Amino acid sequence: MTTAFNKIGLFWGRKNKKGSVTLAQEIASQLGSLGLDVFVPEHRRLPETFGACHRVPARKLSAHVDLIIAIGGDGTMLDASRGAALHGVPLLGVNRGRLGFLNDISPENLSTAIETLLQGDYVAESRQMLQARIFEGSDDKGSLVSLNDVVLKTVDTGHMEDFITSVDGDYVNTHGGDGLIVATATGSTAYALSCGGPIIQPDVDALVIVPIAPHTLSDRPLVVKSSCTIRVTVDLRPGSRGAQVTCDGDTLGTVGTDGAVEIRAADETVQLLHPRGQNFYQQLRSKLNWGHTNRPPRRRIDVD
Repeated sequence: MTTAFNKIGLFWGRKNKKGSVTLAQEIASQLGSLGLDVFVPEHRRLPETFGACHRVPARKLSAHVDLIIAIGGDGTMLDASRGAALHGVPLLGVNRGRLGFLNDISPENLSTAIETLLQGDYVAESRQMLQARIFEGSDDKGSLVSLNDVVLKTVDTGHMEDFITSVDGDYVNTHGGDGLIVATATGSTAYALSCGGPIIQPDVDALVIVPIAPHTLSDRPLVVKSSCTIRVTVDLRPGSRGAQVTCDGDTLGTVGTDGAVEIRAADETVQLLHPRGQNFYQQLRSKLNWGHTNRPPRRRIDVD
């Protein structure tokens, strides 16, 4: 078969769930029958019947392939997205999770969907990523990129902190509460949504700042341009151990009184592949059960 993807990486969760491994084996068998090279993370346990494949370190998988197929939930896609973005490798999701906003393909139509994609019939979409960087005084303590969000949250459960935000150098607010989320349009349907943030269409160049359990009810989510630089400092309360910063759930570090977090659009973007006919609003209706009701249907009353 003639295809732009000759070296394909299969990526699934670190817990090596049986269902994901079974799907990976089905995909590997299909790709192998077409004469394509299959790469998998070296520390994943495979059944003896898995078939021929190349074993490479998980963090280097994207450096060896033309396409990554991630099998699992949105968390698996997020794990795969950093490497895919770094090496400019497109990413395709097979949904084994509960919601799967990022994973378009269901196990039921897996074989047909992959064959169609290999024939070049797909839609490619570039998604923005964020870069978070921690500063301690003038010292740069490192950075991390994320596809969904950057989250600052109190280290001490049950205690509030004051999160002071500025956008492009302009003071915005001091958010008293459990934390703060800065999310991309992609991440607007994740943690930010559960904290009352708006849903943003994926191709809208915007970020959303969402307070977590704010002490003041008027402290509402704020949508800003994606080109903005968001800076957050923390006014720690007595005895506090600071605020933890995570990027797509992975810990970047902790911010104290002398620290700050700068969040901006990353240089990298990730390219997601979708089957044709995919509709964002149809996906929202399906995943969030829009249009469904538990009320009984209205009875029709005939009047003479």
